[in-house]
Amino acid sequence: MQNEIKLTKLASCAGCGAKVGAGVLSQLLDGIKVHSDPNLLVGFDKSDDASVYKISDDLALVQTVDFFPPIADDPYTFGAIAATNALSDVYAMGGEPKLALNIMAVPEGMPGEAVHEMLRGGYDKVYEAGALITGGHSILDPEPKYGLAVTGFVHPDRMLTNSGAKPGDVLLFTKPIGIGILTTAAKADMLTPELEKRMTDLMMTLNKAARDAMVKYRVHACTDVTGFGMLGHLSEMATGSDVEITLHVDEVDLISEAYEFAQMGLLPAGMYRNRSFAEKYVDAGQTELAKQDMLYDPQTSGGLLIAVDPADADALFAELKDSVPSAQRIGTVSEYHGGARILLR
Repeated sequence: MQNEIKLTKLASCAGCGAKVGAGVLSQLLDGIKVHSDPNLLVGFDKSDDASVYKISDDLALVQTVDFFPPIADDPYTFGAIAATNALSDVYAMGGEPKLALNIMAVPEGMPGEAVHEMLRGGYDKVYEAGALITGGHSILDPEPKYGLAVTGFVHPDRMLTNSGAKPGDVLLFTKPIGIGILTTAAKADMLTPELEKRMTDLMMTLNKAARDAMVKYRVHACTDVTGFGMLGHLSEMATGSDVEITLHVDEVDLISEAYEFAQMGLLPAGMYRNRSFAEKYVDAGQTELAKQDMLYDPQTSGGLLIAVDPADADALFAELKDSVPSAQRIGTVSEYHGGARILLR
């Protein structure tokens, strides 16, 4: 299949690198009236990963939608990555995915077998998550796209948002950084088969294990690091929580090959959009430019960024080390006293 069709050649950008920049998005949404509902716990005005609606004292619905153009040439791999990425928003809210709907756009001449494999990749990941695909919608489009609308469940008192971090919290992270740079290099055929497989395996790894671990502890905030990059998502957490965050750059797992590409200046366009949005919140200190670039790099199907009570940090970190691709203890949260909200140290 991979020899018959090169999906990434049909797309102008890949994966979450296709996201509208956070700054542009906020401008587009500015002025839209937000209707109030006492049961709407999280809406689009919160810059969070998903919406949450309270059904009863014991049950709330978590809803999200995510889709993007191909980030892999193999249709099955692309479908699996897109589904994994969409499911991640529910995990970031502390929820469990239950139902999903396909969202698909395909060129009129795309082989039926390729479409079938793309859908099969999505189905396999949804079923691995313990959820069900119950339908969907498809259109014809010269550029293929795939993703899911996902509904999950969470207890209203145990949902997580990206704006609940508290002074003293410890920041943990669960996947390495550099996927956007690697996918850019892949489009130029600059990756070894081994590195390309490692990249796709990371993007196909569900955040289910990270979610299942963190809900046992006193986690105050969580988000998944995707298209806005580590610093884009950290800026949303810091601003929404009204706190200051110190990021220990040397503790972040930066993929070594991606770091080498960053030093060469091989960077996705999304990195520049993310820097333009988030750099006003960041005091970079003496951090090398290439490492800064990696922290702005748009991730596809990235890890969970968790702000946990310091009394539970060691226990959660120990559990994550046995269950996620790369458990990292990357920073701390403190009171905000003005100036930059994110300090790179």
